[in-house]
Amino acid sequence: MRALLRQALALAAGAALLGGCSAGGAPDAERGATAGSPSAHTSHSAARPVPAAPDVPKAPARPWDVRPASVAALGDSITRGFDACKPLSDCPDVSWATGSRASVDSLTHRLSAAAPATQGWNLAATGARVRDLPGQAKAAATRRPAMVTILIGANDACTSSPGTMTPVADFRAAFAKALDYLHRTLPATQVLVASIPDLEHLWSVGRGNVIGAQLWRLGLCPSMLKDADSTSAAATARRAQVRDRVVAYNAAMGDVCRTYARCRYDGGAVFRYSFGTDELSAWDWFHPNAKGQRELAALLAAVAAKPAQ
Repeated sequence: MRALLRQALALAAGAALLGGCSAGGAPDAERGATAGSPSAHTSHSAARPVPAAPDVPKAPARPWDVRPASVAALGDSITRGFDACKPLSDCPDVSWATGSRASVDSLTHRLSAAAPATQGWNLAATGARVRDLPGQAKAAATRRPAMVTILIGANDACTSSPGTMTPVADFRAAFAKALDYLHRTLPATQVLVASIPDLEHLWSVGRGNVIGAQLWRLGLCPSMLKDADSTSAAATARRAQVRDRVVAYNAAMGDVCRTYARCRYDGGAVFRYSFGTDELSAWDWFHPNAKGQRELAALLAAVAAKPAQ
């Protein structure tokens, strides 16, 4: 404090000896000229306007790459190919995202046709919810993929009852956390986000199968599939509540994705797709079989291959 006081006194004394000083003591170089006040060197003229800083052009956004060299798939049982090949088992060979089976023609398989060195990693997990997505994103970061795919959210709606579904705000927060991590850690990586399928449509298709209806009683997606044969007002309202929640999840993912230049949402393409009975697993009539996985691959490959506007 004493050093500052001595400095201030010295400045004041120096100002008194200078001709043409502004009132107030300290030279303008020290105290800064205010708008409309003369400077120490132009005490009788108006202050010169300070020129505005020139606009610095921003670096152009990296264009969307329609042929990424590697893909890391995140998500749940759909991406793992659960129940597609044999009961109660994952079958990643037929995954829409990274499957190697030619008949499915997965996203990675399509890319490798033009670039055989294309790599793919299936990091999804059967039973995963959106709260597990940040952990999967960290696993993907260790591979440094050129593109990350995300299809998740069905398990957040497929709970014991509508009251135990993941709240939309929590869903959005977990999804946003994962995307933020990916874009901060892998700024050159692009992200392809798929919508959640229409669970009510899957119920309407599978309920006509006697075996499927019996299997659903074992506890598969109770919030939607419980009392599959019932068309009571209560059952109908329950299913509508689950569908509305899926719609809200999809909207949240789309909103978050749009905040990033290197994120692309499917616009609800998967949600709108009407799976047929021949595209659902013969072991649960709910998950896509190999043919259903092929349809997913075609839908999402079309989204990924669309050039940036």
